[in-house]
Amino acid sequence: MAQENMATTVWSKGQMLNCYSARLHRATRRFSESRDKGWFRSLFVHQVDARKDAHSNLLSKKETSNLYKIQFHNVKPECLEEYNSLEAEVQTRLHQDQDYPCEVVGSWNTWYGEQDQAVHLWRYRGGYPALTECLKKLNNDKAYLEFRKERAKMLISRRNQLLLEFSFWNEPVPRPGPNIYEMRTYCLKPGTMIEWGNHWARAIMYRQENNEAVGGFFSQIGDLYVVHHLWGYESLQSREETRNSAWMKEGWDANVYYTVPLIRSMESRIMIPTKSSPLQ
Repeated sequence: MAQENMATTVWSKGQMLNCYSARLHRATRRFSESRDKGWFRSLFVHQVDARKDAHSNLLSKKETSNLYKIQFHNVKPECLEEYNSLEAEVQTRLHQDQDYPCEVVGSWNTWYGEQDQAVHLWRYRGGYPALTECLKKLNNDKAYLEFRKERAKMLISRRNQLLLEFSFWNEPVPRPGPNIYEMRTYCLKPGTMIEWGNHWARAIMYRQENNEAVGGFFSQIGDLYVVHHLWGYESLQSREETRNSAWMKEGWDANVYYTVPLIRSMESRIMIPTKSSPLQ
């Protein structure tokens, strides 16, 4: 009797093992088929080979040599209005002076996000040489040096980054208001910028209907593997409706699914343009 019970137990365990083995085989086969289909589909989608060149050359616009600088200034709360007036005066003067190869793309105060913060986006047509030329001239400009001294009294901290624009994004151009702007900042895992670009080169077409796409940039100097997407909306309600409509389009969900694993952290800030901003 004991031998029969032992034989039954061994047989039952063998059945369970076979069952688990069959399930594992089916799951592995499904995973393999899924990967094969993904590989097959990739034959028909433009892919960038990360090994051939730096991602700055592969992802940025070839027809332009624009370089962008983004500034984040944390202002003393009691000084924000005075700060905005001073910045507007200097930006206007630099725009009118043809000797300076730079232009402000947009200036904002953060509404939701880090409070009492000013954000400025500058464009240097001509790339790094234009940036270097501009800095040399500013360092010899007595009026600008006085401006910096006055501005320093109003600031708590400041930081900046040098950026390139993605080749598949809109180039920022002045627009009338009133609008609110959202800057969505993504800190990516090192080595994933090419993959991010491949997915967003397709995904950006889902976000053009309401003219919400303003500009897309990736960092070159400063915090690295950082992406900034800039969107414009008429209101917070318009933002919600526009973002919800993207989920109704076939393919948008796939972009989110494949890009989320590339992200280490992300941040959204809602911004109000200052009176002097070309993006209103």
